[in-house]
Amino acid sequence: MALPVRQQALYWSASAVVFLLLLWVLGNVIMPFLVGGAIAYFLDPVADRLERMGCSRAIATTIIFVFLILGVVTITLAIVPLLVQQTSGLIEAAPGLFDNLRTFLTERFPNAFDEGSPIQTSLINLGETIQSRGAELLQTVLSSAASVVNVIVFIVVVPVVAFYMLLDWDRMVARIDQLLPRDHAPTIRLLAARIDRTLASFVRGQGTVCLVLGTFYAVALMIVGLQFGLVVGLIAGLLTFIPYVGALVGGVLAIGLALFQFWGEWPWIFSVIAIFMIGQALEGNVLTPKLVGSSVGLHPVWLIFALSAFGTVFGFVGMLVGVPVAAVIGVLVRHFVERYQEGMLYQGTAARDTTEEDA
Repeated sequence: MALPVRQQALYWSASAVVFLLLLWVLGNVIMPFLVGGAIAYFLDPVADRLERMGCSRAIATTIIFVFLILGVVTITLAIVPLLVQQTSGLIEAAPGLFDNLRTFLTERFPNAFDEGSPIQTSLINLGETIQSRGAELLQTVLSSAASVVNVIVFIVVVPVVAFYMLLDWDRMVARIDQLLPRDHAPTIRLLAARIDRTLASFVRGQGTVCLVLGTFYAVALMIVGLQFGLVVGLIAGLLTFIPYVGALVGGVLAIGLALFQFWGEWPWIFSVIAIFMIGQALEGNVLTPKLVGSSVGLHPVWLIFALSAFGTVFGFVGMLVGVPVAAVIGVLVRHFVERYQEGMLYQGTAARDTTEEDA
């Protein structure tokens, strides 16, 4: 005999509350496991393809992680030192950039930038704040023993968790399927398949888009000789995960730096502008349609709200789970809307009368 609907709703609600409490209390502890699980989920299709080619699951997982580790080591040795150097240089150069901006604007709007004016004071304070806070951040990250230990633990735990979760992924899914309540198993499987399609299209597809665009922006900006081009490209690529934000922030930052560096050399300034125009055309016409698709169902406004809300409440861990939770809620809402439109509350007596006449 099935449980009453009210009692079932109580159990599901209690499960959701327990999940949120665990996320809030154990956020920093479970972060390596969340990241490891995300990596395993991202790489599972690759392992499945290798299995179809004749490899066992263990061999497929080993091959994937050998190439993954080689790639990470290569990127770390080749890019990370340059990235740290450019980030430190950008922080140190911030006051000088704002001084140049103040001089540039003063020459064209002298009355608005008199000595002691609010705009002049704001520019000075902003540059000094970026320098001081940025230096504090770098010093804290590099010198704090706790931070170093946490980073080491993160670096060690994440690959181990990802390896074993990828190795046992199919068995874990099968085991979870066995534990589903029998009355609701078909519906849960249907919803899980929809959630998987949504996450696969968005997380895997959008992650690839971020990687491709970040690489394109960084390489192109460094080719034209823009100072801090690697940092700007990385920022633009990472923020591409949030629709329109990556191109806006990266474009404004790159064009602003280009104006200071190449003032009077208009071909180089227009080259920087062209890079972001090409990147946007590539994203909108090729990458996003091919890799993400149009049926993801995650509206940009809903995605930004989920990231903001979970990030505010649960910190960085909340931002990691924000997209999956947004996908789950979106799929559940669409499912309930479908059930509502099929029911008498929506269709009313007219639909019933029509059904009776057809019978």
